[in-house]
Amino acid sequence: MVAARVLKGLHVLMRGSVLFMVGGLLTIVLNLLQVQRKVTLFPPEVMITMFQSAWWVPPACGAGAAIIGLMYPCLDNKLGEPHRFQREWSSVMRCVAVFVGINHASAKINFDNNMQLSLTLAAMSIGMWWLFDRSRSGFGLGVLIAVLATFVTQLLVYHGVYRYTEPDFLYVRSWLPCIFFSGGVTMGNIGRQLALYDPTNKEKVE
Repeated sequence: MVAARVLKGLHVLMRGSVLFMVGGLLTIVLNLLQVQRKVTLFPPEVMITMFQSAWWVPPACGAGAAIIGLMYPCLDNKLGEPHRFQREWSSVMRCVAVFVGINHASAKINFDNNMQLSLTLAAMSIGMWWLFDRSRSGFGLGVLIAVLATFVTQLLVYHGVYRYTEPDFLYVRSWLPCIFFSGGVTMGNIGRQLALYDPTNKEKVE
């Protein structure tokens, strides 16, 4: 019994480490895209070197990604609703690609106003959840993540850590919750797929 608990704990630690690295890497890539398109602006002293002045951004997002990725399969087990839709790595990779595409669209696509862009990204995010998740727990967690992450971002912008160009939802862009929602779905899918390798998990790994 003790050995099984230790083994499970080690597996959770390994899953968390993988999720942390994936979240940090995605943060670097997507944040550089936003900065390049001048959607988000850091103070000059921060932009001197992203890794020196804003070193905390990838680790913070990596930690968030690890928590989210571990929460999804945990909640599935607590609710007694194991997630069985699209359980293979090819689907997870497609989900990541769609998430990157949504981020790319937020920086690249030009609309007449931010509301049109926000509605488009909201539809894309919900469509992403339908394609790769379809669970009530996944949707609920995605909404919760979007609300909490947007609130934290509002605080960071308010305190001058960085800022958004043309904010239309207090201090940020109105489409930001859509990005957080789709990011939650993405990390949740990765976390669920990694959970299949848990030695105590009776589901078959595809």
